Amino acid sequence: MTDFQTFPPAPVVVQISCGALELTPVRLGELPRLLAVVRPFADAISAEPDWLDLLARHGNGVLELLALTTRRERAWIDDLSLDDAVQLAAAVFEVNADFFVRRVVPGIARSADQLAPLIRTLGTAPSPA
Repeated sequence: MTDFQTFPPAPVVVQISCGALELTPVRLGELPRLLAVVRPFADAISAEPDWLDLLARHGNGVLELLALTTRRERAWIDDLSLDDAVQLAAAVFEVNADFFVRRVVPGIARSADQLAPLIRTLGTAPSPA
């Protein structure tokens, strides 16, 4: 680890219609709730997610994710314009890309790989009479 990696990251400022918002990466204490929120749509997260599709398929989860990662109330997130929400989601993802792409998605993929044999076995087992 270089000396510069040991310092807390500088906030990334995103400019939306209601003003500037400083974003910092996810903190350890936020992980349990964040992982619970993102798990249902983690497989849809990629290096370049389609935010409109994510909002259409997993709207509440994406909005909750935005509230958690911006450390704002859900009502504040709900009042954003669609343009601001997409811009904010992209900025949140950029700030936390390492977490989402390198940790969440592979972790869920590993879990699925580990569960696949068990699921196949359960699918072929005779049903109880």
